[in-house]
Amino acid sequence: MTPRFPGARILVTGAAQGIGQAVARAFTAEGARVWALDRDPEGLAAAAAVQRRTLDLAERAAVHRVVEEMVAAEGGIEALVCCAGGVRGQVGGPLSAVTEEGWHSIFQANLESALWCVQAAAPVMQQAGRGRIITIASGAGLRPSLTGIQAYTAAKHALVGLTKQFSFEFARHGITANAVAPGLILSNPASRAQWESYGPAGQARVLEGIHRRRLGAAEDIAHAVLFLAEPASDWISGQILSVDGGRS
Repeated sequence: MTPRFPGARILVTGAAQGIGQAVARAFTAEGARVWALDRDPEGLAAAAAVQRRTLDLAERAAVHRVVEEMVAAEGGIEALVCCAGGVRGQVGGPLSAVTEEGWHSIFQANLESALWCVQAAAPVMQQAGRGRIITIASGAGLRPSLTGIQAYTAAKHALVGLTKQFSFEFARHGITANAVAPGLILSNPASRAQWESYGPAGQARVLEGIHRRRLGAAEDIAHAVLFLAEPASDWISGQILSVDGGRS
């Protein structure tokens, strides 16, 4: 079978685990040359990629250096997939318990990392006249978060808005920008802990609210990402694709 992305140059962030690792694996299986980024070197070692770089994606200068390195080595970037994010070890609690440090750490991981990556990669795509920007948002970016973490839902709502702004700015130059909003995916320790915290009765209620009556897998999100990266998706931009099994 002919690969869907032969030789395509793809940059994937948050590739050390879960959705990001599944996205890197899916693109590699379809013939792409993936550069995988994350701050976790041990997890990143398991990512399917031609190159791996360990860095803090909230550091603008570090992100720009890696993108420049990729462009110098590969000659360009066809797609940027921003999977980095998460709850940074936090759990839900009352608004009165929110700290400055906790708030900023989640915004850095989920929002600022995408901002700096797009800032670095979009001019390269613009010069080529084509490209794909795909962010991993969340159902928490469309409604209150099941995590109960105020900063997480705020950051994901902001990422949804920023992705639409990317589309407004870059789509005229041949660069589409879309987000995938996953439902509950048991792809990392935080999401598994969240699921276990519901208990049998709570888990049953969650499943009753999903039309497909099952939780998602990281591969479900990777499939959606590849769809948005294909040439056939060229007239899809500024959209938020919910991949959540039909959550009610």
